[in-house]
Amino acid sequence: MNIYTHKSSNIRKTWLLISLFLVLIIFIGWAVSLVFENPVILYVAVSFGLIMNMLAYWFSDKIALSIARAKPVERRELSELYNIVENLSITAGLPMPKVYIISEPQINAFATGRNPKNSAVAVTAGALQKLNRNELEGVLAHELSHIGNRDILVSTIAVVLSGVIAMIADIFLRMMFWSNNERKSGPMVLIMAIAAVILAPFAAMLLRMAVSRKREFLADASGALLTRYPDGLASALEKIGQDSNLMRSASDATAHLYISNPFKGKERTSWFVRLFMTHPPLEERIRILRGMRV
Repeated sequence: MNIYTHKSSNIRKTWLLISLFLVLIIFIGWAVSLVFENPVILYVAVSFGLIMNMLAYWFSDKIALSIARAKPVERRELSELYNIVENLSITAGLPMPKVYIISEPQINAFATGRNPKNSAVAVTAGALQKLNRNELEGVLAHELSHIGNRDILVSTIAVVLSGVIAMIADIFLRMMFWSNNERKSGPMVLIMAIAAVILAPFAAMLLRMAVSRKREFLADASGALLTRYPDGLASALEKIGQDSNLMRSASDATAHLYISNPFKGKERTSWFVRLFMTHPPLEERIRILRGMRV
C-alpha cells in the first residue's frame, strides 16, 4: 500500500509557490517603477526574482539547516538514531536521508530537501534525550512522511522566498519614503505602490501558512501508518507540549518546518492568534492520533 498519496499535489504546490513569488516580486517592482518612472527597477525585480527562484530550488535546504545550526552526524556517532532512520526509510521505500543533530534541549525535529534523493532529517538533542524509542520512531516517521509526501520542497522554498519578499518590500518602502526625487505619477499610483509594498510580507506569511498546517495532519497520519503505532507519535507530541525549553536557533523563517512550533507559549492563545499560527494545535493532533486504529 502506498501511504504517500499527495505527491503530485505537493509538486504542483511547489511550482505554484515559485510562480506566485515571481508574480509578487514583479508586481512590487512594477508598482515602484511607476512611482519613480524608472523601468530599470522593474527589470531588476524580474531578474532578481528569477535568480532567487533558482537559488531557492537548489539551496533552500542548506539555508534552512544553516539557520537551525544543524550539524551532520554519521552512524558511528549516533548509531541508534541512524539505525531508526535507516529502518524507517527502508520500510517507507525511501532513500536514506542525511541525518543532522541540533544542539538544543527542546524536543523538536524537521525534514528538508528538494526531493527524496536529496533530503535530510534534523533532530534536536532534547528529542534524543527525552523520548523513548517508540516516541522517537513516531517523530522520525512523521518527518520521513514529509519526504514521502513531497512537501519538503515547497515548505523549504517558503523559508527563502518569504524572507526575500519581506526584504524586498522593506527596501522599496525605504526608497519611497526617503527619496527626495520629484514624482510625476499621481497620488493613486503612489498609494497603490505603498499598499503593495506593505502588504507583500503579509502575503508571504499567508503563503507560508498555507503549506504548513494541513501537511502536519497528513504527516501525522502517514507516520502512524508507517510505524503501525500511532500512540508513539501521540506520546511524543504530549511530551513536546509539556516541554518548556526555549530554542535559541528558532527563526520565524523556519518555524513552519518543525514538527511543533519551536516558539513555546503560543499554543494556547486566542482564536485570532491561532488563525495565524503555522501549526495546528497539539491537542487536536494528539486526539486524532489516539483515535486511529492501524
